Amino acid sequence: MTKQTVLGRVTQLAKANVNALLDQAEDPQKMLDQLIRDYTNNIAEAEQAVASTIGNLRLMEQDHKEDVEAAAEWGGKALAASRKADELRGAGSAAEADKFDNLAKVALGRQLRSEQEARTAEPTIASQSEVVDRLRTGLDQMKTKLSELKAKRDELVARAKSAQAQNRMMDAVKSIDILDPTSELSRFEDKVRREEAKALGKQELAASSLDAQFEQLDSLGAGAEVEARLAALKAGSA
Repeated sequence: MTKQTVLGRVTQLAKANVNALLDQAEDPQKMLDQLIRDYTNNIAEAEQAVASTIGNLRLMEQDHKEDVEAAAEWGGKALAASRKADELRGAGSAAEADKFDNLAKVALGRQLRSEQEARTAEPTIASQSEVVDRLRTGLDQMKTKLSELKAKRDELVARAKSAQAQNRMMDAVKSIDILDPTSELSRFEDKVRREEAKALGKQELAASSLDAQFEQLDSLGAGAEVEARLAALKAGSA
């Protein structure tokens, strides 16, 4: 996996619009679970790639440091050899002095080579450092996005459970409405009222029958009184 591929992948995942993905999903919770798995796996892969990139950068930095240190060391050796050559030349040992001057030249040559290698590595190190910073930023964004996904999933699950509970409650309420106990009471009350009305009707009928009997009795009494008076009249005239 190349650095550019890793960087592009990290950037793409970090910019993913979670809400847009959810809007397109038939089952948002399953979609979120899958996204969380994908993000977790991608973050793990990206972390390995970033770690490898950082490792390569550290190796280049170490090589650069060694080149700088080597340049300084060869510079010191060149100075020491040159001074020794001057000392020998002053003492009349020209041949020995030339030998140390040659050593100084060799040291200076190696110093130049080390400096050149250090300068050549510097642009690459700077570029790699920039890539590492961008990769780290992308990884941080991915981890933030993963936390967002988990929070969104938890919120969605809680909302789903709440909705299910509400639906169960509404179904129960609907069932109660269908078998409304107050309606049963109303029907029972109507039945009681009908029975009461029936009883009142019977009472009225009974009262009417009793009145008729008393009227009949009164009629009988009046007739008997007439007969008695008639008998008395007959007895008086005799």
